[in-house]
Amino acid sequence: MRVALRRAAHQLFDNPKVLDDPIALPIIGPEAAEELKAAAREEQGRIPRAIRAFMAVRSRYAEDQLARAIGRATAQYVILGAGLDTFAYRNPYAEGALRVFEVDYPATQEWKRRKLAAAAIPIPASVTFAPVDFERQTLADGLQQAGFDREKPAFFSWLGVSMYLTDEAVTATLGFVGSTPSGGGIVFDYAVPRDSLGLMGRMALDAISKRVAAVGEPFRTFFEPKALTERLKQLGFHSCEDLGGDELNARYFSNRADGLRVAGSLGRLMGAEV
Repeated sequence: MRVALRRAAHQLFDNPKVLDDPIALPIIGPEAAEELKAAAREEQGRIPRAIRAFMAVRSRYAEDQLARAIGRATAQYVILGAGLDTFAYRNPYAEGALRVFEVDYPATQEWKRRKLAAAAIPIPASVTFAPVDFERQTLADGLQQAGFDREKPAFFSWLGVSMYLTDEAVTATLGFVGSTPSGGGIVFDYAVPRDSLGLMGRMALDAISKRVAAVGEPFRTFFEPKALTERLKQLGFHSCEDLGGDELNARYFSNRADGLRVAGSLGRLMGAEV
């Protein structure tokens, strides 16, 4: 919900849009939307702006890389930890051109379906919900049960998840994606180690770490960019693209009159092809 609120705030307060998402406000519901509008002044603070810039740009980058994969004849899109992601409900591709699998914890997925129903957002025929309880089944099993075709290339997005998992769980997921047929790929974000950050970065990481730990979801895994790229190559990926704040700002936030930017180097984005 926090991520969805940040994407919705981007629709309300920022122009031009890095991520143009007409579903972002309806899916959070009218009460949350009104609360956002009432908090317009607070939303213009430096930290809220930087956070929503990153939340918006990571989805935009994933969708840009998806378009590249579709150009390589990929027709399956798997959204891992989908949460309130809205891509499937504003899918710009022709009917039948792209099958979308939303993977999430069963209770979270049911909650999303209630949000969609409350907002009268129709579920397209191209969408398949794949409820996966990782304590009881593997990603491969969950996708197979949902009708995912392991013999065809697929593109995966995996946003806001890797830092909460163990190193072993991250590697297992990347290994599964890397084993899929050539032509697909993945975009995911990750956190870098505290000792690689400057003073402000360490202060920001400490504050975020304290907040997420307090709600029972502590950060568990951090990666150095070069080491992560090498690991991906060992797992079957190539054309790895690693983007930090400077690269994201240059690509997506240049020449803006409002000064919206990604701040710091806490979160990075990785795109890689299979």
